[in-house]
Amino acid sequence: MADTTSTPHRFNLPTKNLPAPQVRDLPEPPTNTWRIVGPGMVGAGVGLASGEFILWPYISSQVGLVFLWGAVVGVAIQWFLNMEIERYTLATGETALTGFNRYGKHWGLFFAIMTYFANLWPGWATSSASMLTYLFGAGDPRWIAIGILVVIGLILTLAPVVYVMLERLIFVKIAAVALLVVLALIFAIRGKTYSALGDAVTAPQFPVDQLGFALMMGAIAYAGAGGGQNLCQSNWIRDKGFGMGLHVPRLTSPVTGEKAADPHANGYTFPPNDENLARWKRWWKFANLEQALTFVLITVLTILFTSMLAHATLFGDASVKNNISFLKIEGVNLQALVGGWFGYLFWAIGAFSLFAAAAGIVDYTSRLASDMIKARYLRESAVTESKLYFWLVWGLVAFGILVLLAGLDQPLVLLVISACTAGTMMFVYSGLLWWMNSRALPAPIRISAIRTAVLAFAFLAFGALAVFTIIDQVKKNF
Repeated sequence: MADTTSTPHRFNLPTKNLPAPQVRDLPEPPTNTWRIVGPGMVGAGVGLASGEFILWPYISSQVGLVFLWGAVVGVAIQWFLNMEIERYTLATGETALTGFNRYGKHWGLFFAIMTYFANLWPGWATSSASMLTYLFGAGDPRWIAIGILVVIGLILTLAPVVYVMLERLIFVKIAAVALLVVLALIFAIRGKTYSALGDAVTAPQFPVDQLGFALMMGAIAYAGAGGGQNLCQSNWIRDKGFGMGLHVPRLTSPVTGEKAADPHANGYTFPPNDENLARWKRWWKFANLEQALTFVLITVLTILFTSMLAHATLFGDASVKNNISFLKIEGVNLQALVGGWFGYLFWAIGAFSLFAAAAGIVDYTSRLASDMIKARYLRESAVTESKLYFWLVWGLVAFGILVLLAGLDQPLVLLVISACTAGTMMFVYSGLLWWMNSRALPAPIRISAIRTAVLAFAFLAFGALAVFTIIDQVKKNF
């Protein structure tokens, strides 16, 4: 029987709402760890979307680079959040949402609903569609976005192993963005932008009067991942076989994938003996390094260079408005500055990047919800997680199509709605992660004092930003 006593060196997973975990040894980390690099890169690749291609470049077009420090703070906080999410899954094979459900019956449902609400608005698909119209010089973004949503639904529900497909798509996206960055450094970014970057370090600002709290909160919350995407690190590392996640079958397509055993019989714990704790240290070191060298590094560099590119082409341009059309102006200015080919390349890579991000967002939204529903409410049902995932994907696609048909098709507005919801979620789960990881896990692998301090800062910071944003919106609309 699982060990659920409360002594400091034992696991203490509550069993009131969910069954007791099984006990197994922690798997050995692979000798060639590069084979399992990927979840952090997927997190970065999915996150290279609204923040990197829209919110932060728009901010740079309006106030320069003086607020880039907000992106660094946002990504750093998210690295700590991601690692606390991964800590629980590495140790138990359960997702963070399942862990939350052990402490409260419906915490998982709360976050699944919030994530679904944040991503019901198809701002990423609409942004990709808009950039395709700039690329080809014709087309209705609304109908193109509808087509994109349908294609995403087909890709996600026909892939034999969903994570493998997503990982490959994101790798291509990151390579394309890297190509854009290199060419921008060579051809487009000039001395005035490098000078402005220096000012961003020596004279940072908090330009709330020019931008408003909603946009600033959205940019910080979506600097990198944000909201439910951070929580999905649990699912992605589990599908990749990190730690105790190696004992859990991967999510497969109900149409083309292989049948797998039910991963929701219960979670797993390991005896905290010397052998397992030695393995834990190697897993924890690798997981931190994988996140730092993929999620953090890729995200910070991408925000930096897309913001610099926007500054080089748009800063001081009075024609730039608070909507996605600024990307069309940026492409046109790049054509004038470098050559026609560069503007087309910018729009093409931007469209593909936002398409890949939209696919990742539909995936993690549906993945979180299907995992939570199966683990908490349909544990004894014959309905599989794969089938739940299938219906949730198509539900998200269908609602996105309805939103577009109803005429709500301004991407920047949709993205700010999503980002503010994400910031509110991060406020809540920052506190829950601390509570869970300081109580459920044995003392040798619990959250440290330094990481506790960062989570406390995240809790207070995102809470304050949520309150200020609500006040800001009330003042504007009433």
